[in-house]
Amino acid sequence: KFYLSSYKIGNEAKKLQEMTQNSNKRVAYISNALDFSTDVERRAKSENDDINDLVNLGLSVEKFDLRDYFNNQETLKENISMYDVIWVSGGNCFVLRQAMALSGFDVLLKNLSESNINILYGGYSAGICVLTPSLKGLELVDDATQKPYQNQSEVIYEGLGILDYSIAPHYKSDHPESEAINKVVEYYIDNKILFKALSDGEVIIIE
Repeated sequence: KFYLSSYKIGNEAKKLQEMTQNSNKRVAYISNALDFSTDVERRAKSENDDINDLVNLGLSVEKFDLRDYFNNQETLKENISMYDVIWVSGGNCFVLRQAMALSGFDVLLKNLSESNINILYGGYSAGICVLTPSLKGLELVDDATQKPYQNQSEVIYEGLGILDYSIAPHYKSDHPESEAINKVVEYYIDNKILFKALSDGEVIIIE
């Protein structure tokens, strides 16, 4: 199941509660899209806001740092199995994609999406953009040259391909990246790329 929001929880909080009511309510909260940031206070506030939003829905949230699993996919697979909900925050989609590749989370998530395991993947902004076929075009809004991990040298433009369309979050929204997203939408149109544009508050739900 997927709960894909443009920004934060979005306008379908009650639906998210319904989608998680039969789960163990344990959430693996992944914020590696923020690993490029050197503003410790700002990052902490963003993470705490995310966690509080989820806790207010009756969920039990634990931080799950993909950096702890770089080159250790077996332990990642074992530990992620303890959760019924995975929530991935926004930030830089290219940094998040790097962290997913280095930990093997990208392969694990694709395998989970093709299985019958009752797990919900939720998130917003960068956390949902990585599910698309390609990150091409998103360099117009996120700095693709950010490389916070020594292990990673090349930019990964390949998305996970779990969705068959691209996503443009923060479209026509009161968000600092909204203007840049207009250029991303133009890129998708010019290159005949199938996409969905989401305004903040809007959510794609797949069950």
